[in-house]
Amino acid sequence: MLTLTKGRKLVKLARKSIDSHFSKKELNFSQEKKEFSQMQGCFVTLYKNKVLRGCVGYPYPIKKLAEAVVDSAKSAAFSDVRFEPLKKDELDKIKIEISVLTKPELIHERNELPSAIKVGKDGLIVSFSGFSGLLLPQVATEHKLNALEFLRATCAKAGLPPETWLNPLCNIYKFQAQIFSETKPKGRVAETKH
Repeated sequence: MLTLTKGRKLVKLARKSIDSHFSKKELNFSQEKKEFSQMQGCFVTLYKNKVLRGCVGYPYPIKKLAEAVVDSAKSAAFSDVRFEPLKKDELDKIKIEISVLTKPELIHERNELPSAIKVGKDGLIVSFSGFSGLLLPQVATEHKLNALEFLRATCAKAGLPPETWLNPLCNIYKFQAQIFSETKPKGRVAETKH
């Protein structure tokens, strides 16, 4: 578990990494690399006027957390295929949210679904036949989904029929997230509970 102080540093790092794209200055985050050297998955989500403006990340702990945050922030701002790249005049209008993930765990007991999913606490990954989709824990509460609806929505995110989770060859993973978010663009950072 990260402290709120560390969460604030990560959000600040995400903003600095997006800033550096526009300023064309190389981002120096050697201090953060030392402090956040653990391998951990994370997602960076951008909101503009409370509407999603980008969300990209690493589901699995394949990078050091500081590097994962920097990469995810830049990708959320400039490479999320659902949106146009962020423009410089939007920078002061976006709110940044970081979700630091636990390692995804395979749900082994198919008969435990959907009761094995704690809505608002668990995020999901569905993987089947070369397709995969991920929804963060906060998506279920934001859209008022129950566990079954959340499973179906994760399948749809993967580009699969909603009932694919019933297929015994479909792998379903769950994970938790610690969420730090600006209360307003460039505002104070708080830990968000969903």
